Amino acid sequence: MDMNYFLRELLIPMTGILMPIFIVGIVFWHKTREKELTFHKELRLLEMDQQMKLKQLELEIEKAKAAQSPALAGKAGS
Repeated sequence: MDMNYFLRELLIPMTGILMPIFIVGIVFWHKTREKELTFHKELRLLEMDQQMKLKQLELEIEKAKAAQSPALAGKAGS
């Protein structure tokens, strides 16, 4: 079994069979990775939106507490 036989009878046909499998695998991996990155981007945007809503609610709670404090101090002083 010499090198020419190996190249001619085994390596070239195997390469011809495996090359499309690798190409399909790379394309599939790339598409899956793009979907994953898009999903993570959407999650980050939703998380930032939720954090903004929480901060707004905290500010509203602080304002409500600040508005109640003088009213309670006025009633306590009477």
